[in-house]
Amino acid sequence: MSDLSTTAIAPGGGQLRERVRLLLRSRSGLIGLILVILLTLLSLASAFGWLPYDPLAQDPPSRLQPPSGAHWFGTDQFGRDVFVRVAAGVANSGLIAVVAVAFATVVGTLAGVFAGFYRGISDGVVTAITNILFAFPPLLLALALASVFERNWFTIAVAIAIVYVPIFIRVTRGPVLTLREVEYVKAAKSTGQSSIATVFRHVIPNLTSIIIVQVTLSLSWAVLTEAALSFLGLGAPPPAPSLGSMIFEARTLIMVAPWTMIAPGIVVVLLVVGLNLLGDGLRDSLDPRNRGKR
Repeated sequence: MSDLSTTAIAPGGGQLRERVRLLLRSRSGLIGLILVILLTLLSLASAFGWLPYDPLAQDPPSRLQPPSGAHWFGTDQFGRDVFVRVAAGVANSGLIAVVAVAFATVVGTLAGVFAGFYRGISDGVVTAITNILFAFPPLLLALALASVFERNWFTIAVAIAIVYVPIFIRVTRGPVLTLREVEYVKAAKSTGQSSIATVFRHVIPNLTSIIIVQVTLSLSWAVLTEAALSFLGLGAPPPAPSLGSMIFEARTLIMVAPWTMIAPGIVVVLLVVGLNLLGDGLRDSLDPRNRGKR
């Protein structure tokens, strides 16, 4: 990862096209991009009400119907369309994951940058907090935080974000220790530029590649964490559809209606795999050593 910190501060159009070309040439990156785009479109269709059924509407006469032309993924024990509920679950789980990772990115990046740039007491405090948070298994820490907060989508997102803040601190702090010693950062200081201006003009822009890759990977972990919390009953409260809660509700139906568990399970796998493959592709396309390769 440290090699990515040497990327250009403000890539021009040619560099951007080169990075896109490398991403599309990467088999894993292309597959991941396609999966993420398809699942994003599915979640948007649910969010804007473009799907044929209401994910919360019950239809008892249609309960436990197998997949068909009318219900692509079948129906559950209440006659609700599984495909529509899976789409709504992707939207809800995706929203929580995006908010959680956005919060973790901002807080963790700023904390890591300022700890690495200023060193001293601030670095010691941030490092100590990071080590304490890393001492707990991520899922266990998320469970503890989620059980304390009131159950709604935002507090679940905050609980997940707290778990991933130390990852961004550690990912950014290391490269900053190197960047603070490079010539153009020292030159900015010598010309009288304030340290805050130096951080935002010369340090943070050089971390863009690292942060982008870490965001993509953290999104996949956040999706898994949210699904695990929902499965354990600590996710967003019902009746809001969630992939984890759908799997939990279907555990007693696996013998009579396996599609109620298989559908959300496969979508979780596709979403996590897609984000991980996209992260791998982005890592390769943003690596300076791969530029110019044909």
